[in-house]
Amino acid sequence: MAPRSDFPPVRACLFDMDGLLLNTEDLYTLCINLILAKYGRPEMPWSIKAKLQGRPGPEANQIFREWAQLPIDDPDYQAEYKALQNKHFPSAEALPGVPKLLSDLGSTRYWDSEAGKAAAAGHRVHIALATSSHKVNFNLKTAHLTDLFSVFESHRLVLGDDERIPPGRGKPLPDIYLLALKTINDSLSEGEAPVKPEECLVFEDSVPGVEAGRRAGMRVIWCPHPMLKKEYSGRENEVLAGRTGEAGQVDLHQLGEIDDGWADYLETLVEFPYAKYGIVIPPGEVEGDPAMN
Repeated sequence: MAPRSDFPPVRACLFDMDGLLLNTEDLYTLCINLILAKYGRPEMPWSIKAKLQGRPGPEANQIFREWAQLPIDDPDYQAEYKALQNKHFPSAEALPGVPKLLSDLGSTRYWDSEAGKAAAAGHRVHIALATSSHKVNFNLKTAHLTDLFSVFESHRLVLGDDERIPPGRGKPLPDIYLLALKTINDSLSEGEAPVKPEECLVFEDSVPGVEAGRRAGMRVIWCPHPMLKKEYSGRENEVLAGRTGEAGQVDLHQLGEIDDGWADYLETLVEFPYAKYGIVIPPGEVEGDPAMN
């Protein structure tokens, strides 16, 4: 099919966190491989890692345990895994391009100021976080990165243990992204039109996450780990359409079509192509404007 090209400008960017903003997917792998080595098991292959990424913790744990066949029961495994996470997650770092991307998007609030409205050159882009990480792990990963995450307003942080997400409705189902959009629309300035799903751009590294964004009726950026990209070599178009079958036979009418133009692959978030998505970043000197405080 011919890809769609008449999209409206993006008004909201919704971000995954692990492996997209932070290098925590590599830290998860490190913790798991340390346990596997301890019990004489081989390192986790990317064919298994790919199935874990983006999923809620309990579901990912079940997939891993069925593959790993560790000689310890689940409570002991969880205790060892948690101890390693407590040790390594506080060393999490932003991935290339992320600090500038978040800073740039945050600066678009300038277009809501009197001077910005007078310039009439752009519009504010709202942002929200939609991560499968639960609150405890989220805090472990981000407590030392307060400047990076300050761009996210607290009421626009949607975590994996958010009670508003029904049990069993994590990624690759769309609920977390629809909820993230709701947190934006519920807190818009008076008179601002609600953001529509097609005006949202989801940023994901995982295949289930891409499918969640597509099922939500949103545009998607897929920026995967190089090894994940290799794992899906030859199937990239299926990933971008959300048609890898990660969610099974659920709500198939909400999936995209191959080459429909709703999703793009990016190798890195460095030098993000804002213009392609109708986003205008104000000049750097506006950061000194009192309206930016």
